[in-house]
Amino acid sequence: MDLALVRSQRCWCLLGLTLAVVARRISESPLLYAAKENMVQDIKKLIRCPSIDNFQTGTMGETALHIASTYGNYQAVVTLLEAVPELINLPITGELYQGETSLHIAVANGNVGLVRELIRRGADVVTPRATGTFFRLGGTGILYYGEHVLSFAACVGNEEIVRILIENGADIKAQDSLGNTVLHVLVLQQTQLPVACQIYDVLLSSEWPQNEVRPDTILNRDGLSPLKLAAAEGNLQMFEHLVKKQTCGMEPFVRHRTSTYYNLSEIDSWDGDCSVLDLVISSHKTQALKLLQVAPVQQLISLKWDKFGKCYFRLLSCTYLAYIIIFTCCCVFRPLQLRPDNATDDRDTTIYVEKPLRESYQTPGDYVRLVGELISLFGAIAILVIETHDILRYGPKKYFGKSVLGGPFHVINVGMPMSLAVVLAWCNLMYFARGFQLLGPFSVMIQKIIFQIILPYLLLMFVVLFAFTCGIYLSFQEDPDKWERFSDFSTTLFNIFMLFFGLVNMPLNGKMQKPDMAQLLYTAYTLLAFALMVFLIIHVMSELIRRLIRERDEIWRGQVAATTLLLERRLPRCLWPRLGICGTPYGLGDSWFLRCDLSLSLVMSGTGCTWRDQILSARLPVPVRLSALL
Repeated sequence: MDLALVRSQRCWCLLGLTLAVVARRISESPLLYAAKENMVQDIKKLIRCPSIDNFQTGTMGETALHIASTYGNYQAVVTLLEAVPELINLPITGELYQGETSLHIAVANGNVGLVRELIRRGADVVTPRATGTFFRLGGTGILYYGEHVLSFAACVGNEEIVRILIENGADIKAQDSLGNTVLHVLVLQQTQLPVACQIYDVLLSSEWPQNEVRPDTILNRDGLSPLKLAAAEGNLQMFEHLVKKQTCGMEPFVRHRTSTYYNLSEIDSWDGDCSVLDLVISSHKTQALKLLQVAPVQQLISLKWDKFGKCYFRLLSCTYLAYIIIFTCCCVFRPLQLRPDNATDDRDTTIYVEKPLRESYQTPGDYVRLVGELISLFGAIAILVIETHDILRYGPKKYFGKSVLGGPFHVINVGMPMSLAVVLAWCNLMYFARGFQLLGPFSVMIQKIIFQIILPYLLLMFVVLFAFTCGIYLSFQEDPDKWERFSDFSTTLFNIFMLFFGLVNMPLNGKMQKPDMAQLLYTAYTLLAFALMVFLIIHVMSELIRRLIRERDEIWRGQVAATTLLLERRLPRCLWPRLGICGTPYGLGDSWFLRCDLSLSLVMSGTGCTWRDQILSARLPVPVRLSALL
């Protein structure tokens, strides 16, 4: 079961127990009980009673006003505020709902009448912040509504309450403890996206002075604007909505064609490492890759790949292929000589040994090999430096585990024995398969099989092998000359490993009496290891491959995007000019725009522009007139 689901169920169970205790405490307090049941006359009598504390609280630190607001008891709220107006801005003091006021509660319940009444009587719409554990994002939190009253109203989706709060001074730019504004919080509400998009438009419907920061450009503590947060969370519908709000259009200057200009300020990776493109390919959310199909992300990646990335990447592939061929030749033709001494052990089959250093570079062929060795050495150092930079940038977990970034096929350990180094060097060639649509998804399949299936399976296999090796080794502690395959523990372990995959039969000597326990263990081992575990891993691998085949298009787009960004950062700017149109000559500031031409028939049918349309449009002349910001 998903860990997040288990945590959520545990939190809801704890909440249920807490509410049961709260209900019991309310029933024990006359004033709290009267507020819950909307007993107006009883509330008036209890408030005048000297023995009753009007500020008494329940188990969670809630007052009578909080309880009346929770149950929507309008008359009880009015009665309490007429008698004790100091209650109106008192927050709940308990850890679970800490900081929540009566206005928070009324807004969360969508009670418009109660919200108006509380504001009329002086409820603060700016300062209060609900910071209890119930409202935290992740961990023990159950509901994240952004702490501020306006954020609560936006997440509930009540447009009327949102307008009331804004008219009474609620700050759209207010940030919570995570730096999120109400716009950030709306992006995180993926369960009610159509309403969230509508409320987002309401919040931005006001006019903002040019010298004032717009709310949709404010960054949270992670350095993300609402648009970037939507990309990181894989919120496809909200991302499309926000992109359209930053789009410029123009009247058709060619018959039957219209143009759209997409603002690339936060999307393009040219200006920094925290662009939409970076966030999409590094996001841990699987749905984030779907954003690569959305305009203008799709068109921008297509332009960069077709115009620059494809050529540079294939040139890099050929360079690396030449490099490992040189490295392999240096290994094959390394300086060897016949061993000068005789073997003293029958099992020693060594014929050649390495030449001394002074004899290794004497002939012209040796000097040719020296050039290849120097190329191999400096090439390995260059690769190590480049990959170390990426490890520090992305972190080891993302670098080795994120398939779209290349996964484990970046790594070559130059300190390993030569034979293993050659194997790893050629395996690293699989990284360059991402440049070809036919081969790219297969490299991702190999990576996912290794990390998601093989590694956990090896741990289970080791336990089974070790257990049966110990049992069979103890059963054959007899004359080692008659049982050579079980003479020591390491030999026994190797034979059990071969048996695991059915490569050999049990190496028993038919002329000797076999231990009964060994035959019993062999039978159990055949059923458990070969028949059960081997078929289990085959089934799991087939399911994974079937799923990856369905996702191969998304995988290919992710690989192209990751490769394009990688090349863009490693190549000099003179070899990778910026794509798009600068908005300065047209009064649109320093932002850059990407132009997409559509035929009017396509617009009417609701289809988008193709990659070919976008590439052709990049060559058309820039129009003189642009319409206002949509």
